[in-house]
Amino acid sequence: MKNTCPLCGARRAKRACPGIGGQICAVCCGTKRLTEIACPQDCPYLSSARAHPPAVVQRRQERDFEFLLPHVNDLTEPQYRLMMIFHAVVVREAEQAMPPVIDADVADACATAAATLETAGKGIIYEHQAASLPAQRLAAELRRGIVELSSKAGTHAARVERDAASALRRVERAARGAAAAFPDAEDPKTAWMAFARRLLGPGSLAARDDEQSASSRSATPDAPRIIIP
Repeated sequence: MKNTCPLCGARRAKRACPGIGGQICAVCCGTKRLTEIACPQDCPYLSSARAHPPAVVQRRQERDFEFLLPHVNDLTEPQYRLMMIFHAVVVREAEQAMPPVIDADVADACATAAATLETAGKGIIYEHQAASLPAQRLAAELRRGIVELSSKAGTHAARVERDAASALRRVERAARGAAAAFPDAEDPKTAWMAFARRLLGPGSLAARDDEQSASSRSATPDAPRIIIP
């Protein structure tokens, strides 16, 4: 077929795609945008989709916002930024985790890391332990990042640790409540994980910030993997 879409090989290619340097069909443009296609930020179809998302996408974004808001509305700016950092850490570590990470692991890991900080704040050095292996790995990565943050904070280390504990407790609470908040989730056991991936997905502000941080880390291999808020 003349002008067949090179991505699906079935429909007619009518839409110019700067991501592949050729033409594709409207369906592939809409369904493979930012996933299989590396869309440039100035693509007019990408800009239009962001400004006027389909109704189903808009409803999902509204539900995500309604779920997130109660967990962040009384946080300070540093606490909010730490919470978003912890979201990114969990999602990144979960990508290759075996066995797979579920919401209960996220809640357990955050509770464990927060409890360790809270205990230290009382002058007692004790490392709380998570129950499952995925939670133990997540907790260890969270603690490692917090140590880096504290070491960079100097005289403000105690404040960073207090803020980190508060942020971790919010992630814990969100992970425990996600299944009830998203009853139509594909898997209730990973409702929070799905939410976090959407929150940090391609094109989001959080994702762009994380990409910039990753770029900086790649330029300096020994730099910390978490950016100080």
